[in-house]
Amino acid sequence: MLNNAKKVMMIDDNDIDLKINAKLINITKLFDEIIICQSAEEALDFLNQHIENPDKLPNFILLDIQMPEMDGFDFLEEYKNFPKKFTDRCPVAMLSSTLDFGDIQRAEANPYVIKLLKKPLSTKELGALL
Repeated sequence: MLNNAKKVMMIDDNDIDLKINAKLINITKLFDEIIICQSAEEALDFLNQHIENPDKLPNFILLDIQMPEMDGFDFLEEYKNFPKKFTDRCPVAMLSSTLDFGDIQRAEANPYVIKLLKKPLSTKELGALL
């Protein structure tokens, strides 16, 4: 039996942002499950661990840009090495409070990023994206 539960992975080093965004996502009922990762490394570990088990993988990733050690762009560099059958069905939206034009351009230029969303997350914007 195929598991059709919709899962979102949130990658953010900020606890408050994670809590707020998780609440907003729960309210929208757009996803059945939220996978919370507090760093890009944790997210990559999760994906690597479950890449052979599609039921465990997210259908959508909300990725913070500015994180210590490994930022959102570093994550995307690794993300592109995952199998195409996974990356094709798991779009990434970057989430940021940045006003840095360079970051905005880099996000928009990345083939895996479907949109750069402003923090705090707007449920209306997220709904429209999905």
